[in-house]
Amino acid sequence: MENDAPFEIIAAPATIWIAPVGTAFPAIDVVPGVDWVKLGKAGDKNISEDGVTISHPQSVEVFRALGSTGPRKIVRTEEDLMVSFTLLDLTLEMYRRMLNDNPITEVAAGSGVAGSKKLSMMRGRLVNQFALIAEGPSPYGENWNLRFKVPIIVNIGEPEIVFQKGEPAGLLFDLQAIEHETDGFGEIEAQNASRS
Repeated sequence: MENDAPFEIIAAPATIWIAPVGTAFPAIDVVPGVDWVKLGKAGDKNISEDGVTISHPQSVEVFRALGSTGPRKIVRTEEDLMVSFTLLDLTLEMYRRMLNDNPITEVAAGSGVAGSKKLSMMRGRLVNQFALIAEGPSPYGENWNLRFKVPIIVNIGEPEIVFQKGEPAGLLFDLQAIEHETDGFGEIEAQNASRS
């Protein structure tokens, strides 16, 4: 890792993995297994320089009393967890993640027929759900991991692919977490020691 102390200042990319809802999250020091798909053929090297943004938007209600000018109480009425990034990988295997995980059909090359892959662009009524891991370096030491583990998330984005000279075309992922019955939006896990 090119990261030197102080480790709490993180200036490094994040890698994104997705899996079906209900897939077990791996231990913090274990690379996600075959059930987890890394987004981008080259992982974080396929994410635009805008990086991975993780945000926690909220709405609050402020209550004021007749006899005071300042707030007397504030309550949270809404909250979200959002993950956004642009993936610079237009393989159909990645593009399908934008299109509700539609299946890819393959046409085999043959006499007079070029081989190809096809992907339907219609997403349909139901929105595909999946689990997500966003991983970067730990703020506690070198070669340790920091993971955002989200049990249910969906792609709410409206991607536009722009083909232009000199600029890579990308897929904008705009993801929103759905509250899990017991785990909420999931958790942030930061490794702070190695196995003994």
